[in-house]
Amino acid sequence: MTETKISKGFQTVVPAEIRKKFNVGPGDILEWVSTEEGVELKFRKKVTIDDILGMVDGPETDAVELKKKAQRGEKI
Repeated sequence: MTETKISKGFQTVVPAEIRKKFNVGPGDILEWVSTEEGVELKFRKKVTIDDILGMVDGPETDAVELKKKAQRGEKI
């Protein structure tokens, strides 16, 4: 188990062992999901336009919709 402290500014640090294990860094997103048992944390990688362009294989060209799908990890 790893624990961190919340600062006065309501900030905390993602421990190094967790950052390395899940390959997360600046710009990545930490999702907080409320569950019956407490809170579940999920990491989501920051998506760049190059990531989106590399995933496109269909006729859809709405960049906003493409980015939303990419952030959700959906195939475009």
